[in-house]
Amino acid sequence: MSATRIAWTSIILLCVALCGCARQDEKVTTLRFWALGREGEVVTELVQDFERLHPNIRITVQQQPFTAAHEKLLTAYAGDSLPDIGQIGNTWLPEFAALHALAPLQARVDTSAIVKVDDYFPGIWDTNRIDDTLFGIPWYVDTRLIFYRKDLLAEAGITTFPRTWDEWLVAMRAVKKKAGPDKYAILLPLNEYEEILSLSLQEADPLLTDNNTRGNFQSPGFRRAFDFYTNIFREQLAPRMSDTQISNVWDEFAAGFYTFYITGPWNVGEFRRRLPAEFQNKWTTAPLPGPTGPGAGLAGGTSLVIFAKSEKQDAAWQFIEFLSAPEQQLRFMKLSGDLPARRSAWADPALTSDAETLAFRDQLERVKPPPKVPEWERIAVAMRLTVERVVRGNADTTATLNDLNKEVDVMLEKRRWMLQQKKAAP
Repeated sequence: MSATRIAWTSIILLCVALCGCARQDEKVTTLRFWALGREGEVVTELVQDFERLHPNIRITVQQQPFTAAHEKLLTAYAGDSLPDIGQIGNTWLPEFAALHALAPLQARVDTSAIVKVDDYFPGIWDTNRIDDTLFGIPWYVDTRLIFYRKDLLAEAGITTFPRTWDEWLVAMRAVKKKAGPDKYAILLPLNEYEEILSLSLQEADPLLTDNNTRGNFQSPGFRRAFDFYTNIFREQLAPRMSDTQISNVWDEFAAGFYTFYITGPWNVGEFRRRLPAEFQNKWTTAPLPGPTGPGAGLAGGTSLVIFAKSEKQDAAWQFIEFLSAPEQQLRFMKLSGDLPARRSAWADPALTSDAETLAFRDQLERVKPPPKVPEWERIAVAMRLTVERVVRGNADTTATLNDLNKEVDVMLEKRRWMLQQKKAAP
């Protein structure tokens, strides 16, 4: 064979190979996935397994800092550059649903062999439904409950953990009496709203009324929760402090500065790492007491969504199904420490043998979402500042709650106008 013929044969074979590669590349769908914080780090291990099972789909993960993620998502929405799939906080869903940025998912769930509604905690699943439309699938869950010192509670003469507010108040008074003037029964940081919100969700009265267009902070239910919370400070059972005024919440817990602490599942690992070995059998967790029995908690966590303008929604759903399978939920928990959203995943021995984590399993059956309005985070801040005015400044409760109602009504003015326009439309 001549050199010229060999050269031409080589060129032809190269062209055939390149064309074949091009045709193969054309069959590969690349999805952009925005994940938050540590979850964006660890999910890459699951992505590798998904891509092995789905060789025609590639996932590009972009990790977003949790503190900047909300702003980045809004900026991407304004710039028409949202990814295909996103991890977003449950309380952000109403805002992005109002912007028509999210694809509805109910039809996909109805035909899914993997995503089973009854395997999710009802309160968590409900956070993903906005105006009867499903927009997200819970990825991991959290809520807040009580971390407490078993030894200090026993020393105060309390042998059974309280189940009601009245019993809890008795326990806190007993702990404070035993602890003395320089220590307290409970830490309720005044720069957090989750504690007063959790208590108020235990009452039947909603926080907003008139189709979530007006504040309801003078209702009997909210007033009972507010009075219970603020009375803890009046009786000096909790210090009038924010968590920034405490040098180290774990060290102060070990020192007995407080006995009860309301916090989330991330602190199970922190307490085990940071407390001395001799303290590891002196603390545990328990569900929140309620007005008349075990109470509700705040539904938290993040969900997986498909953004409405994605042209690859079928492939995006395959990836969400993969991440939603119970076995992947367990793998993700072991990688990240996040609690699984699927009830069936909680049957794993790693969870059933962990007493401190099992309390969250109990609490998760009774969680409730906050009001599902885009303005919610602003309303929550207003609630926190109202609490602080009463606790720190001894402001009149009735007048202050009236002011809170007025403030929230102003925040919801646009929502009232939009609903009125919707009613008036032919």
